[in-house]
Amino acid sequence: MKRRALLFAPLLVPALAHAQSSPQDRADLARIEAYLNSLKALHSRFLQVAPDGRTSEGRAWLERPGRMRFQYDPPTPFLLVAGHGLMVFHDSQLNQTSNVPLGMTPLGLLLQDNIRLSGDVTVSNLSRMPGQIQVTVYRTRSPQDGQLTLIFADNPLTLRQWVVLDSQRHETRVTLYDVQYGGNFDQHLFEFIDPKFFQPSQGSGG
Repeated sequence: MKRRALLFAPLLVPALAHAQSSPQDRADLARIEAYLNSLKALHSRFLQVAPDGRTSEGRAWLERPGRMRFQYDPPTPFLLVAGHGLMVFHDSQLNQTSNVPLGMTPLGLLLQDNIRLSGDVTVSNLSRMPGQIQVTVYRTRSPQDGQLTLIFADNPLTLRQWVVLDSQRHETRVTLYDVQYGGNFDQHLFEFIDPKFFQPSQGSGG
């Protein structure tokens, strides 16, 4: 069950809305919103740190709206595919597949067609460090769906990491590197065909 929590764990979040935002906060949120809406496609390597500290790496593709693929390097037996309104997580070692509607996952916020950091999305935290800015968000009407923290390098603004926090306050961190922006990807990358439907036939002798 821990494996299923890797990238879309549920979360009960207190309402910590950024109600008293400053002019700088509003300006930074507008910059982040504009940047995310301009981010149509990327391909990168990723490093993931699971809640228990285990690390895994692989290749990631993101194409907005609604498409993502996380292909883990062996020996990690995981594959994550988002497309057609679903996020599908497959564990080849256990031969188990689970899927969740994108509208009920934290990463679904990143894949929306039109990203707005207000209204349907609540900003619970905005913080700055030298050369870095990060924002934490969740769905206003369903905080139990999860919380997502996006971490950017600043000047220029560039997405570098995200963190998903689960209901037990366990966090999974994903860092992107060797990022290539833009591109047209094979749409089959964002489709999952369950291998159990394509088992080799038995007794096919001639």
